[in-house]
Amino acid sequence: HVQLVESGGGSVQPGGSLRLSCAAPGYKWSRHCMGWFRQDPGKEREGVAAMYTGSGTTYYVDSVKGRFTISQDNSETTLYLQMNNLKPEDTGIYYCAARPFFLSCAGDWSSTPETFTSWGHGTQVTVS
Repeated sequence: HVQLVESGGGSVQPGGSLRLSCAAPGYKWSRHCMGWFRQDPGKEREGVAAMYTGSGTTYYVDSVKGRFTISQDNSETTLYLQMNNLKPEDTGIYYCAARPFFLSCAGDWSSTPETFTSWGHGTQVTVS
């Protein structure tokens, strides 16, 4: 397991934008399925976006399609989540996570956080 570190959360008004970053110092995320999860108090942690870094293939849940973009930098050391046109329902703690090396994002990645073995501590996003 690798400790991930998120940054970039904050408070914005509806319609605003934020960019989240995720890194693991000294670790290169080649050929991993990496995801961004959101958790509201009292609710299950839900994946909102994922990327297989080996191919760059991206995945989104319907509620964020067209508004969120997951990407990585060229060095494959930092994962981003660009969030535009934010809505109050986007509020929550956002976590970066990674599946073990070489496992794809196949299957129901959004509702199976237990298949991701490396996690960050989360960053708060508030839209109001």
